[in-house]
Amino acid sequence: MTPDRPVLVLGPSLGTTAATCWGPVVDLLSDEFDVVAWELPGHGADRRPVPDDLTIADLAQQVAGAVAERHDGPFLYAGDSVGGQVGLQLLLDHPDRVLGAVLCCTGARIGTPDSWAGRAAQVRASGTASLVSATAERWFAPGFLDRRPAVGAALLHALRDTGTEGYTAVCGALARFDVRDRLAEVERPVVAVAGAHDAVCPPESLREIADGVRDGRLVVLQDVAHQAPAEAPQEIARIVRDLAREVTQ
Repeated sequence: MTPDRPVLVLGPSLGTTAATCWGPVVDLLSDEFDVVAWELPGHGADRRPVPDDLTIADLAQQVAGAVAERHDGPFLYAGDSVGGQVGLQLLLDHPDRVLGAVLCCTGARIGTPDSWAGRAAQVRASGTASLVSATAERWFAPGFLDRRPAVGAALLHALRDTGTEGYTAVCGALARFDVRDRLAEVERPVVAVAGAHDAVCPPESLREIADGVRDGRLVVLQDVAHQAPAEAPQEIARIVRDLAREVTQ
């Protein structure tokens, strides 16, 4: 780690990799931050065995441990969807480590246990490739795939290539996660970033976070759905920079 640069930890969304979810933002920020990007289990190159009872708290503890191996000081955090939920858990469990967080396209709860059980059952029966068509409509704002086909294709290919065990285990973690009644415990600054076209985590979901934590604000990006870091990398990079200036002054 470079001591004169803040550390930025990045968390991806379900069915993506750190590179496909956050790569465009990393390209914009790598000269200003020491970036630590982590993978969800069973995603990308991480093919370790995954417990069926995986929780978001487990993921947060793993992330905190991995960052501590490289850097023993506080860090900034940014995450999308389930990566944002891991950020909330880090803010609750490790408030001395997290300087502030940019939480994108996420929620203190996402979906319902039944909806995640249905998703997991589909993947067990037909694999993650069976999700690609419907996911393309969910993940991206209208016209994005025409404007940035390579970025969209990389994300969808990452989904197709995600292991069944890892995907379904994270579905279970999402089903069990609900910290709506604990948001007031979060003391560090939080920027909650919503996509105006996000049907998975609509702006109201991000407003709940911004209003619930002690120091939160909401940003709604107009031409974005559920993959804000990939869809609007310049805007997300600016938000991260602004938060870094705020918490390191």
